[in-house]
Amino acid sequence: MIRFIFSFFGGVFSVITLGLMMVALSVGAVFWMYGRDLPSHESLAQYKPPTISRIYSTEGKIIDEFAKERRLFTPAEEIPDLIKQAFISAEDKNFYQHQGYDLRGIAAAAVDAVKSRGRNVRGASTITQQVMKNFLLSGDRRAERKIKEIILASRLEETLSKEKILELYMNEIFLGQNSFGVTAAAQTYFNKSLSELAPHEAAFLASLPKAPGSFHPVRRKERLLERRNFVLKEMMENGYIDQGTYNWEVAQPLKSVQNGDFEPFQAQLPPRDYPTDEIRRQLSRDFGEGEFFSGGFSVRATIEPEMQVIAANALRTALEEYDRADGRWRGTGEEIALDQLGSEEAWRAALAEVRVARDIDLDGQWHPAVVLNIEDQQMRVGIEGVTETEAEPFVIPRKDISWIKGNFFDNFKPGDVVFVRRMVTDNGGEFIRWTLRQVPEVEGGFMAMDVNNGRVIAMQGGFSYQHSVFNRATQAMRQPGSSFKPFVYAAALDSGYSPATIVIDAPIEINTPQGVWRPKNASNQFYGPTPLRTGIERSRNLMTVRLAQEIGMETVGMYAEKFGVYEDLNPVLANSLGSQETTLYQMVAAYAMFANGGERVEPTLVDRVQDRYGATVYRHDRRDCVDCGSEGISSDLSPRIVTNRERVMDAVTAYQLTSMMEGVVQRGTASGTVNLPVPTAGKTGTTNDAKDVWFIGFTNNIVAGCYIGYDTPRSLGRGASGGGMCGPVFQRFMSKAVKKYGGGKFKVPEACEFIKIDRFTGARLSDSASGPNVVSECFRSGEEPIFGMQFDGGFAMGGNFDLITGDEPGEAQEVTTSTGRKAVVGPKASFGSLSSGGLY
Repeated sequence: MIRFIFSFFGGVFSVITLGLMMVALSVGAVFWMYGRDLPSHESLAQYKPPTISRIYSTEGKIIDEFAKERRLFTPAEEIPDLIKQAFISAEDKNFYQHQGYDLRGIAAAAVDAVKSRGRNVRGASTITQQVMKNFLLSGDRRAERKIKEIILASRLEETLSKEKILELYMNEIFLGQNSFGVTAAAQTYFNKSLSELAPHEAAFLASLPKAPGSFHPVRRKERLLERRNFVLKEMMENGYIDQGTYNWEVAQPLKSVQNGDFEPFQAQLPPRDYPTDEIRRQLSRDFGEGEFFSGGFSVRATIEPEMQVIAANALRTALEEYDRADGRWRGTGEEIALDQLGSEEAWRAALAEVRVARDIDLDGQWHPAVVLNIEDQQMRVGIEGVTETEAEPFVIPRKDISWIKGNFFDNFKPGDVVFVRRMVTDNGGEFIRWTLRQVPEVEGGFMAMDVNNGRVIAMQGGFSYQHSVFNRATQAMRQPGSSFKPFVYAAALDSGYSPATIVIDAPIEINTPQGVWRPKNASNQFYGPTPLRTGIERSRNLMTVRLAQEIGMETVGMYAEKFGVYEDLNPVLANSLGSQETTLYQMVAAYAMFANGGERVEPTLVDRVQDRYGATVYRHDRRDCVDCGSEGISSDLSPRIVTNRERVMDAVTAYQLTSMMEGVVQRGTASGTVNLPVPTAGKTGTTNDAKDVWFIGFTNNIVAGCYIGYDTPRSLGRGASGGGMCGPVFQRFMSKAVKKYGGGKFKVPEACEFIKIDRFTGARLSDSASGPNVVSECFRSGEEPIFGMQFDGGFAMGGNFDLITGDEPGEAQEVTTSTGRKAVVGPKASFGSLSSGGLY
């Protein structure tokens, strides 16, 4: 009997043992089979999650963000314990005890599934398993994926620390509202940093991984509140908060940005503008678009916010003045259905959906508005973002629209979407009336930069970025017209010519494949033999063409390409007058090299780029600071900045050209509109039929340029000129820039020897001569200047034309000689008083 009992129990034990062995072997076989070709978990140790790239102003403020996934990477040691505890309580309370998977959790989930007959299938994944699912596996609920998840989780626990696993999880997890990771989510839902969150806010975030869409803070507010309170209870039971804290936190209302309880983070950022979009374009090109949008770069921009506002207003003012003088009403082209005008709630909702610019601030913020009714002497409107009051009635009086051509009732109808702004008094800012505005059809670009380091301090690519994102400062290819002439003169000065060299101003005929080309001066007059200085001051086309012919268009092209104006200048004479297209960005950068004495400078919108770890991956200013870190520098000395910039033109040439362009501002084509309290040089430009007008000018530290024209080029009308339209833009901006950055005399090279000449005849004068026509000209030391030599470019001329032998001052001019006596210089040399000099 005893033997039978032992035999029976021995058999049972054997069966059980064999069964367990079979189960173990089966389980082992399953895990071996699924664990063979799994992705490598070791790559997670080097994982870099996609992170927001941010652009900062010179003041250190965030001015723009770019990202495919809104994520701010935060190392585990910088994540507060409260946040970790909330997520552990919500998702995996045994996180610090298990080895990657939780058998008790899996068993409990299985029991629940059996009891509910499959209707209540809940996850039992640990945080480690969720990391595996998010990074290396799919999100399906098949048993095969679960087995792989457990295998990888156990392997990961052997490779990475618990804190590193938690770091991966809390930076990768999706928490709704396009927010990835806890840091971005805290900003999205509360506009707070992680360290500022209270326990109930931490529990709010920890409630979201389960199903972000099902716990929306507005649409599913009650469900989210219930889940939040559950997480708080788990935090208390796990010992992370005490009973008193739980009682207080669970009683707090559910607040969020989405419910209007906090201001959105994005509301603190300025509207996206041309400079930051250009930074995005350039860094996407340099680093790759994928890397820029996901690399977590910190970009320090060169843009000065104060100067950017001034630049935008300067250009907008010029564009609006031209548009209002034109007198045509175009409106926005947007309308609201008449049946939505009956109630304020309806038209406000409809107006909010209309896609028009909302970033215009010119003499006050421009507001989108809708025409509600047209009365006899006024137009009643509804204005976005503003509530009507007795002091500010929503009406546009008929007299405000007097600048528009045509009948009042023909231009407007109810439902039209328009722009309005407040008109206020200049002194006290008291309300006068609402005034009608429109975005001009004419466009333009403006840019200003430091001549010594290339830092772009302001860039405006059009009237409004939200109206048109096309950046006309960097992307628009336009003819520079006469603003290109300085490069012709630079090539000539470097080729042995001087500011006193005489060039013939007379008619030219050139045979081209398209027919005979007869270039003309803007005045349609001819001035005979004229010094180079006067030729650039008065922007003489015929002199420029002859000069280009003398030195050769290949030489001119070499200079234009060396300065970065063109990659390849077509060597035809018409291009000496700026007929080949380039960008404002390239032209302004090239003029900076005149201003700084002839050294190469590369324009930049970015000072520095740092990666997500703070390491510098790009620095624009590569000059070395000698002894900057030394404590032994004497108090009367400063560290030296050593530069290795390439010289692109002779320093004497740069100064001669700058001096000649000072004449453009003092008495030439820009003299009527540019007048700064510091030495200023520049050049106007107006293309054929005034399709483009330009002015680029500079002080000894800032260069700025403007062009204005229609996007599809057409004439700006008679009287349009670079000096008249772009000169005021430069003046408005630089008058403020000079107050901030100062200005002084242009640096004179040591190799300059000054000789006084008459600027109309090129004749040499005594050292003590004075008068309106006397100019102290820089000549190269050691080179004896030759006066009176004339150049004609080798062109034949007919004699049947009117020659203007005197310029604005008249015929002969009186000067003061070295003895103090008065003498007459002139009249200006004519063809009768000069030898043929090689003329045909």
